[in-house]
This record gives sequence, C-alpha cells and structure tokens, in this order.
Amino acid sequence: MSIKQLRLDKGWSQEHLAQISGLSNRTIQRIERGQRASLESLNCLAAIFETNVSSLMQEQTMNELPTPKSTMTMQDREEAEAIEYVKNLKAFHVHWMVFAIVIPSLYIFNSTITPGYMWVYWVIGGWGLGLALNAVTVFGMFNLFGPDWEHKKFNQRMNRR
Repeated sequence: MSIKQLRLDKGWSQEHLAQISGLSNRTIQRIERGQRASLESLNCLAAIFETNVSSLMQEQTMNELPTPKSTMTMQDREEAEAIEYVKNLKAFHVHWMVFAIVIPSLYIFNSTITPGYMWVYWVIGGWGLGLALNAVTVFGMFNLFGPDWEHKKFNQRMNRR
C-alpha cells in the first residue's frame, strides 16, 4: 500500500504526518509524488504506520514504473502535459536563440572567407526549416497526432468505441 494511501486511511494530512514522523512536509510531498525516499525517511514512516521498511521499499520500486495514462487522474495528466509543454517551449526558445547567434556569425565568416559562393544560404534554409517545424510542433499549429488522435487510436486498439 502506498504511503499516501496509508496516510489517507488514517485520516491524516501531509502536515500531520510530517509532524509526527519528524520529516519535513516537503519530504512527505516528494515521497507521495513518487520520488525515492531515503532509508532514514522510510524507517520513520514504517514506525509511524506500524509496518516494515521492506514493504514501503517495495511500494517505492513499484512507483518507479511509468504510470499508464489511462490510470492517471485528470489533474496528473494535465500537469504532465503542462510540464512537457514548458520543456518543449524552453527547447524552442534555446533553438531560435542559437540560430539568431550562429547564423550572423556564419554569414560574416562566409562573406569574408569565400565571398564567391554563399554556402551559408543552404545552412539558413535547412536550419530555418528545422526551426519552423519545431515552432509548428511546440505551438500546435498543425496538431495532426495530438492527444485526441492518441486517445482515438488507443480506444481502437483496445476495441472500444
């Protein structure tokens, strides 16, 4: 049984569990979100819940497996999607900033070293296309294989309608 479930079965809040276990509230939150707990923290929690550490460790190992989307709550799914979006957005911003720094440098290099052949235009075209495709995927301008499509295909595969 999970630490969160054990806590809820006793009707305790995270703050109360933190107080009686001697752990910080933040530690309790992290453990309940599935992050690995130290042996010391597991010892404290095992004593509070009157169970052994090995059963709590087994639960921790099971929590490390990826949770299927179908068993995630709506809030967890939305949070995971928001985190993924922010990561993709950050990567996109780094991408265009590197583009904005490198391309002028390459242009100057190309103009001074081989002004007769402007190979930099090939780099601009290829990298620019990659940047444009990155923008399309991040901002969902062309969301062909989005969550709705995934859900539909999953249900078809599971023979559901």
